[in-house]
Amino acid sequence: MQMTRRALLGTLPLLGQNRNYPPDLPGFEKEFYRKVGDVELNLWIIGRGQGAARPAAVFFFGGGWTNGSPSQFQKHAELLASKGMTVLLADYRVKSRHNVAVPACIADAKAAIRWTRANAKRLNIDPKRIAAGGGSAGGHLAAATAVLPGFEDGDHMKVSSKPNALLLFNPALVLTSQTPGGVERLGGDARAVSPIDHVTKSAPPTIIFHGKADTTVPYKTAEAYQKKAAGLGAKCILEGYDGQEHGFFNHGREGDYYAKTTTRMLEFLGSLGYVR
Repeated sequence: MQMTRRALLGTLPLLGQNRNYPPDLPGFEKEFYRKVGDVELNLWIIGRGQGAARPAAVFFFGGGWTNGSPSQFQKHAELLASKGMTVLLADYRVKSRHNVAVPACIADAKAAIRWTRANAKRLNIDPKRIAAGGGSAGGHLAAATAVLPGFEDGDHMKVSSKPNALLLFNPALVLTSQTPGGVERLGGDARAVSPIDHVTKSAPPTIIFHGKADTTVPYKTAEAYQKKAAGLGAKCILEGYDGQEHGFFNHGREGDYYAKTTTRMLEFLGSLGYVR
């Protein structure tokens, strides 16, 4: 079993370094959501509207839990806002800037979902239609908010941190002690932070976009997660893309898989009643 789990895991890269951090996001509103010690964390928001409460999505950037910027999902946010959603791009603590391990990243992600739901009335958001999304390590964090127990601290502790849907882009869903950096990077207990070890039939509707040629987070990890989730009775859709490597979905990449994956994302959200 250990060899099987090890074979499922690739090497999460330090993608994006710290480019465009802090992010410059014209047209977005910035709101503070969490303070940990001297660290203040913000959300960048687009698509706030009047009238009926809007569905929302909270996105977490990739970068191996070590670096990265909320600007990664700027184009996704602008697209979803044009379709009637409110979108929040979350900052969270990472190793290069704050010297933290994965559990701190998860705690921040859960705090971001709690803050969004706690402020739903002020933001004109439907608290029962909040999706979490992200890529690579950010996809892991989105999944973590949905399926991992614990890692809750800070404000709004009586508010649920569980999203109502998941939008996952080449997410890290199978973590073991062989993850680069080992158990120290993962906070001492790999299984505690591994989504595949905690998914249940109550997991929210999920769509996963993954390149079949991904050697960073191998496609078979997504297959393993989807098989387990669906076998338990959860709605979990896996969209595989032949020949595509890690990060293929990002805006501006060759082949315009941003357009291909976002078109499918909109279809999925439409089936849930989130977009027009």
